[in-house]
Amino acid sequence: MSESFPRLYARTRRFSLGVPRGFTIAPDGGRVVFLRSRSGTDPVTCLWELDISSGAERLVVDPADLGAADEDLPAEERARRERAREQAGGVVAYATDSALSSAVFALSGGLYLADLASGAVRRLDTEGAVIDPRLSPDGAHVAYVSGGALRVRDVATGDDRALATPEADGVTYGLAEFIAAEELDRMRGHWWSPDGTALLAERADDSPVQRWHIADPANPSRPPVPVGYPAAGTANAVVELVILGLDGSRVEVPFEDEYLVTASWDRHGPMIVTMPRDQKTLRVFSVDAGTGAKTLLREDSDDAWVDVVTGVPARLSDGTLVWTADAEGGRRLFIGGEPVTPPSLQVRDVIGLDGDTVLFRASAEPTEVHLWTWSAGVISPLTDEPGVHTGLLSGGALLVASQTLAAPGTTVRVTSGDRRLFVASVAERPKLEPRVSLIRAGERDLRTAVLFPTGHVPGSRRLPVLMDPYGGPHAQRVLSAARAYLEPQWFADQGFAVIIADGRGTPGRGPAFEREVLHDLATPVLDDQVDALRAVAQLHPDDIDLSRVAVKGWSFGGFLAALAVLRRPDVFHAAIAGAPVTDWRLYDTGYTERYLGHPDERPEVYDRSSLMADAEKLERPLLLIHGLADDNVVAAHTLRLSSALVAAGRPHTVLPLSGVTHMTPQEVVAENLLLLQVEFLRRSLDA
Repeated sequence: MSESFPRLYARTRRFSLGVPRGFTIAPDGGRVVFLRSRSGTDPVTCLWELDISSGAERLVVDPADLGAADEDLPAEERARRERAREQAGGVVAYATDSALSSAVFALSGGLYLADLASGAVRRLDTEGAVIDPRLSPDGAHVAYVSGGALRVRDVATGDDRALATPEADGVTYGLAEFIAAEELDRMRGHWWSPDGTALLAERADDSPVQRWHIADPANPSRPPVPVGYPAAGTANAVVELVILGLDGSRVEVPFEDEYLVTASWDRHGPMIVTMPRDQKTLRVFSVDAGTGAKTLLREDSDDAWVDVVTGVPARLSDGTLVWTADAEGGRRLFIGGEPVTPPSLQVRDVIGLDGDTVLFRASAEPTEVHLWTWSAGVISPLTDEPGVHTGLLSGGALLVASQTLAAPGTTVRVTSGDRRLFVASVAERPKLEPRVSLIRAGERDLRTAVLFPTGHVPGSRRLPVLMDPYGGPHAQRVLSAARAYLEPQWFADQGFAVIIADGRGTPGRGPAFEREVLHDLATPVLDDQVDALRAVAQLHPDDIDLSRVAVKGWSFGGFLAALAVLRRPDVFHAAIAGAPVTDWRLYDTGYTERYLGHPDERPEVYDRSSLMADAEKLERPLLLIHGLADDNVVAAHTLRLSSALVAAGRPHTVLPLSGVTHMTPQEVVAENLLLLQVEFLRRSLDA
């Protein structure tokens, strides 16, 4: 008997298992190292190598061979994986030397070194459980974090010593603090010098951060877990930078801003990017490694906020700064002080440099993300098939990973000279085929995806509608990639017309479109969902039943779903709100204050964007779902809204998920969650 889609969707971690990822190309362009599990249902990730000249793949590390397939993770590593939304196990991250001859990784808190030439793997003895190990560029030393200390182990001699040890409780060296990892796209906290003699390291003190307690009500014998959570308007961790030499030297790198956005160290020296708490300015500094003195290289400001773009700053061989900034209505690539991309091409990120060739991703059409290069003053597209593309460029070898509407998988190809080969994916094939139409809806040309049940004959019947948005800043749902529509197609096949719309605030359409949500995360996003719904109904008048419209979402999408039935019951007749933010004062500083400002300065903005005062308005069925172990959107959001609804005498349903975080990787939970949602929708809409 074949598995149902919900079970397979859960077992494959949303069909992500078995997909190759985490690529590194050798400097000479001859080899590719990458991560992939052995099958589409195997959650244990292995390390592989592809020889480009022969096309041969080689398994380098299988955690099962090391006796570490079942992991016992340190708490810091569990937190790091939660921030990274990592759903698999095994070798989920690795770091190499500059020649790509060796790789290090952590398993169950142990440190392992793989010789990529021979395939030999050995465990290195360490002082305590290992977090985020990184090889020095020459491969002679491994830096890692253990017990909050930044340590270095000599690969040849085994000497292991602490370069910096926490001076007090709450202090860590070498790790990204919560806001950096969750909201600034920075997952690391230490960087080697090119010569391998020193490290630039973050010192984070989160003792000023308020302590919340995540309890496990299903197991009352377990004590609550204290977590430092910097809610809007409260204290952040205090972040500092130091340069730690292997010779025992220590150089402070002072900076005045609240946030360390990113850091790097190339042959021209260290660079850092900082940002004040109001997030209206980005400052790029070069750093003198000997004294810690900073030199301002660039400063960009915006009256609303500045956006963090990954991959920058970088420098060409002559030291010219590679940067991105908003100018003339577009997010543009800058080389030196000059923009080199047109305003119509929205730069998404900079992937890296191969010599003086810059590889970056950008969108002319927001549903598509393409690869481009800049070299010697010329920008060139590397991909043209509609889809979402990413890749790497090193030693003249180009790797392109593509998702398109043609098939729900990921295709990875490598081109080097006249050689062209593919990195195999062993992901499971879904038991359905997304049939999605991408349209521009309403007066704002909102990018919108529409899905009908498989085999639906246009005009044959009017279907109940399921709006399925994320709808908020920093995330995009409507893309030219079939994989994005597997779950929506399954919902459509249960008898719904599914509509997904990216409204104001979502990325891809330029700074002005994103900034439409400044000081109001509720009104514009909800209005755009209504506009998209009505536009689709006009396009398909015989297929859409506007008297039966539901909305569901997770995280910001959960907030938007609850908002929809509370404020527009004339349009939305039922809602499923998963892990919703119900009171923005309970969400973190980095995200919330970027869009709403400080709650002490703009309390009316928080009131306008939150749901608590709307509880008495509920007149439609509402299902609230929340993982009780969620340390991102804590369960208090749902519980407080539920209390307000009870106080107002408004019936609703709450589904608590014991032991579940912001993600739902557990197979049975993820499978049954889909089934329970369909049952609720059918009952609520009489569908």
